[in-house]
Parts: sequence; structure tokens; C-alpha cells
Amino acid sequence: MTVYNVPSIAEIEEEMLSNISDDYVKDVGTFTRDMVKSFSIQSYILEKKLEEYYKKLDVYNLSGDELTKYVKQRKGVIRKEANPAKGVLTVEGNGTIKVGDIFETEAGNRYKAVEQVLINKTGVVNIEAVQAGADGNVGANSIIFIPVTIQGITKVTNKQPLTDGYDTETDDSLRERYLIEIQKPATSGNVYHYMQWCREVVGVGDVRVFPLWNGNNTVQVVIIDDNKVVANEELINRTQEYIDPKGQNNETWGTGAGQAPIGAYCTVSTATAKVINIESSLVLKDGYKIEEVKPWVESGIIEYLKTIAFKRETVSYSVLSSWILNVEGIQEWIVFKLNGGQGNVSIGAKEVAVLGSVILSVA
Repeated sequence: MTVYNVPSIAEIEEEMLSNISDDYVKDVGTFTRDMVKSFSIQSYILEKKLEEYYKKLDVYNLSGDELTKYVKQRKGVIRKEANPAKGVLTVEGNGTIKVGDIFETEAGNRYKAVEQVLINKTGVVNIEAVQAGADGNVGANSIIFIPVTIQGITKVTNKQPLTDGYDTETDDSLRERYLIEIQKPATSGNVYHYMQWCREVVGVGDVRVFPLWNGNNTVQVVIIDDNKVVANEELINRTQEYIDPKGQNNETWGTGAGQAPIGAYCTVSTATAKVINIESSLVLKDGYKIEEVKPWVESGIIEYLKTIAFKRETVSYSVLSSWILNVEGIQEWIVFKLNGGQGNVSIGAKEVAVLGSVILSVA
């Protein structure tokens, strides 16, 4: 898109004066000059507004509600809303857990019961996070408090982690889905159609499509979640149900009961984790310790792996070995290894790179 050139106040004034007959006195301080000057100032304000509106014709300049409205109006692409984490709570005591009863972690994350269950000594109840988003995904044995007393209930805990909590879709993800609609038209169950369907499911971050993977009329879609890592079973099942539900004994599989056309047997799976282990011997700047540097290294590598998930075929040794020098507190590395070597790590078509161990030492 071309740049909208906004003339300066002086340029507007000069052009206007050039269009006024020399029969009029146009010197500084005259009525004509003052009138033109005033109009030039107001014209400049309007030109700046026009520049702002012109930029909004480019989807890359939009964000937030403006982007949401833009892509919905033009292609019907709707921003995916946040999804609450879900799990199972083990409850001890003698009493009734009612829908909406609240439980809590030490950090203050709150969860509510989504069913009524009579507890006789011990039992389980399905719960979900009160606040939708990835923060609700907590580890096992994290939910241990009952902020409002429930008669007869003495103890609660989640024996398994809570999963399937996802944040509201980011601007970058929404923009990418819109561009797929524009640049890769989805028609008649083609590859791009499967990409579109998968990305419409809350929690799916990216997808690869493998046609005829198990013979004629078969399609495999391999997904990763919004955090660009291996998808959990819940997300896989929701995606399968949306695209091509299998039903009882596969009775609806391939029948067009979902988004996929009749006769296309779609199998949803997730990527295999390609674990990336980091080992490095470092020279630290004065006043820094390995213990405080390590979390910065880990978070930076995780962000890098997100950017290449389903986009690159290798984890770049040169990129990471150069990047680590920009981490606060690190002056130089003496040894830097990816999976025990000093070279790129290949990622398969159905793999996603995830961070494994990070072993740092002082040289």
C-alpha cells in the first residue's frame, strides 16, 4: 500500500497562495495571508485525520476491536474467545457439591463446580475455571482451598492438572487466519479448507494437513495448541467433533456430519514433541548469577520455539547461539549445544519443537 503523504502547514499555505491572483496583496500580516494561514492549519489537521483513516485500510495497521470488526465484516472471520480450564476435583467428606460452588488455589485462582454431586466419604466433581484463559491451567494438587464453607466437605484436591484453558485469540493469530482466507481460498474441502476449519476451533494454534495419508478419501490433520506445543486430548477431540465427528462405533465418521464433506474421513491428531535440550557454559557479567539468568534464557527460547512452530523445519543453532548473547547478564558463551551438538536440529513434518532441559554453567 502506498504511503499517504501529508503536506506541512507551510506547503498547504504556499499552494493556496499560489492559486490566489496577484491582484491581491499576500504579504505577511495582510488579511489575505492571515486567512490562508488559518485555513492551512485546519487543513493540516484534516489531512492528518485522513492519513490515520488511510492507514486503517491496511490490516497490518489494525489491532484490538478495530481488527476484530474489520476481518468479521470482510470475510466473516471471528476472533476466538478465551476458554476456561477444565478438570476433575477429588472431594472428601459427606455433603453435596452444588453447581457454582467455588474452590481455590493458593495463588487465588478460582474454579467452580459444573455439576451437582452427592459426596459420601469421597467422590469427584467436574470443575472449570471461573476466569477463562491459560492462567487456569494449574498443576496437580494445586486446588486445595474452599473459600466459602460447604457443609460436610472437609478436603479437596485435583489429582491431575487442569487443561484446555486458552486466552483470547491474539491479533497476530486472527490476522493470520484472515490472510489465509484471502490468500489461500478454501473451496470444496481442499487443503486450505481443512486449515481454516482447524484454526476456527478455540485452542488450535496451527495445523498441517496430510491428504490421502491412509488411502483414498482419508485426510489427517495434525494440530498444535495456542501455546504452539502438543495439543491435549480434549482439544484433539473438540477439533475432531467440529470437522468430522466419529460418533458411536464410527457411525458418523466420513458422513459429512461435521465441516468435512461427505466421503472424506478426517483423522485429527497432534504433533509429536521434538525435545530441544540446551547446554551452555557462560561468562557472566559482574553481579549476575546462573540462577537468575536461567529463567530469562528459558523464557526466551520458549518464545523462539513458538515463532518457528509449523513454520520452520529446523531449530537454528546460529540464531540461538547469537540470541543468548543478548540475554541480560550474559557476556559470552564458551560452549553452546543443542541436543548435544553444535548444529541445527531438524524438525519433522509432524513434529513440534518443545523446550526440554536447560543446563547452564559458569565457564
